[in-house]
Amino acid sequence: MAGHGHHHHQFSLCFCDLMRLLWSLVVPCVYLSLALSLLLLLVLLGLRMWLQGRRKSRRAQDGGPAVAFFHPYCNAGGGGERVLWCCLRALMNRYPNVSFVVYTGDQGVSGEQILEGARQRFNITLPRPPTFVFLRHRGLVEAACYPHFTLLGQSLGSMFLGWEALTAFVPDLYVDSMGYAFTLPIFRYLGGCKVASYVHYPTVSTDMLSVVRERNPRFNNADFISRNPVLSALKVVYYCCFALLYGLAGSCSDVVMVNSTWTLGHILALWRSPSRTSVVYPPCDVRAFLEVPLEGEDEEEKCHSIVSVGQFRPEKDHPLQIRAFRKLMDRKREGPGGREALRLVLIGGCRNKEDEDRVLMLRGLCQELGISDCVDFKLNVSFEELKRELANASIGLHTMWNEHFGIGVVECMAAGTIVLAHKSGGPKLDIVVPYEGRQTGFLADSEDSYAAAMETILSLSPSAKLEIKRAARESVSRFSDQEFEACFLAATEPLLNQVVR
Repeated sequence: MAGHGHHHHQFSLCFCDLMRLLWSLVVPCVYLSLALSLLLLLVLLGLRMWLQGRRKSRRAQDGGPAVAFFHPYCNAGGGGERVLWCCLRALMNRYPNVSFVVYTGDQGVSGEQILEGARQRFNITLPRPPTFVFLRHRGLVEAACYPHFTLLGQSLGSMFLGWEALTAFVPDLYVDSMGYAFTLPIFRYLGGCKVASYVHYPTVSTDMLSVVRERNPRFNNADFISRNPVLSALKVVYYCCFALLYGLAGSCSDVVMVNSTWTLGHILALWRSPSRTSVVYPPCDVRAFLEVPLEGEDEEEKCHSIVSVGQFRPEKDHPLQIRAFRKLMDRKREGPGGREALRLVLIGGCRNKEDEDRVLMLRGLCQELGISDCVDFKLNVSFEELKRELANASIGLHTMWNEHFGIGVVECMAAGTIVLAHKSGGPKLDIVVPYEGRQTGFLADSEDSYAAAMETILSLSPSAKLEIKRAARESVSRFSDQEFEACFLAATEPLLNQVVR
């Protein structure tokens, strides 16, 4: 017993000594934390003063304010780049005494070549050339650099790229036109700039969280994670933490513009800035598609072409189109005007070998379902061929779940093709909606509902088809360049007035 008591006494002494040691370390740690925090604050204040000094000397030299757009991929040819050039054209025409800068990560190309590319791709010529600031570390925002924790890696990378941009040129107004929300606090709090953002797609959304929570395997949720409840729970925690940080970064924006009602809902939920947020639909250049004549069809003779336009990316869900087409064929009778008259035409671009492998997989699916002879794959077609296919199409098919906007759907409507789009996202909320009380298209969300809708469209009378085509074509005026520029200028005017005065 005595030995047991002795050991207990020794343990108590050791425990007390340990607690005294830990307590003696707490006070120095608190002082050290305070000192480091104070040092960090002084460094940040010093950087802010240095950057503001650089802006003042630049303004004294240039004699006017400057607006800078952060668009690391400005030489690409997508819808986001069309938004950038339309923004610049509108602002240059409205504010002739303001200078404009574009931060780009494109290498091996000059500013003149970038502008010439914009003229050739989009038929947009700016009133005067902006200044290009070429960033050297664009690789920091590329997904390939971060095989795991991709969202976090790209966001941290964008902060370093934003710092490179800010130290190269300090603007009065900073506009993020590519969705790099984590650059906003750097320009606002370190650069002392007014900041605005145009959001094409939220970096993280409540839909992404629900996909992981429900352990649903999708293109952004790997099978091995969806099958494992522990990994799924950890990914939900990661997404929730990231969503919180994303919301804090985005809330720094003085003006927020989003491209659709769907994006608006997610950004309001995450950034919580309703008074500063508005929908500005992206500019869709549909003038060339409006040249396609609207005409009736000879129902018995015409080959019914069902056309899908979109890159061969996983989220476009081409397998759904093929399976729905197979079900449509099962519904149709044999003979003239029946299943022999049906063709599915998949038009799209392949960016890399991964996309090419996906096309091979889709061809294999067609063989498996016994419809290879009725499905055409047309890769990287010319614009003229695209126009021709849409002009001859009976249906324009779209199957992407929660597409944020859907420029391809707008183009189909402008070309006079009756659209059948996914019942979600931008197509459901903004595009395939009644126009002046008239129907503009059809929506579906499953193999059976797509097959049924296609059968309904093909059975419409020529006059009913023509009425839908006319209403759809008239409705796309909402997405013109002129409408975009008017809405963009109205949204940014309060900020520009503060900068210009």
